[in-house]
Amino acid sequence: MRRWLLLGAAIASEVTGSLSLKAALENPGWYALVVAGYVASFVFLSLGLRAGLSLGVACGIWGALGVASTAILAAVIFGEPLTPVMLLGMVLIIGGVLTVELGSRRAADLTEEVA
Repeated sequence: MRRWLLLGAAIASEVTGSLSLKAALENPGWYALVVAGYVASFVFLSLGLRAGLSLGVACGIWGALGVASTAILAAVIFGEPLTPVMLLGMVLIIGGVLTVELGSRRAADLTEEVA
């Protein structure tokens, strides 16, 4: 459970950094939060990997949920467009990541059967 909380913190930090980057275009003071968000994101991601997350699954989920969350929050906060095609793309990305996760679990099960 701890590894998933660390991954969630990595995603939240990355989304915070990305949204702050947009805000920093108008007010450079936000760049401090950009740097802090990205540094925290990599720290949390590395801690999640250390806690047992596999690299492919962790990076896939981190990327997919980061993209989807950033796009949705940018639409809410900054009024950026969020079209049906963009939403479909997010669903496909998340579906692909879930497929990788299921495949990695199946591979782990097969490895355990052989051993």
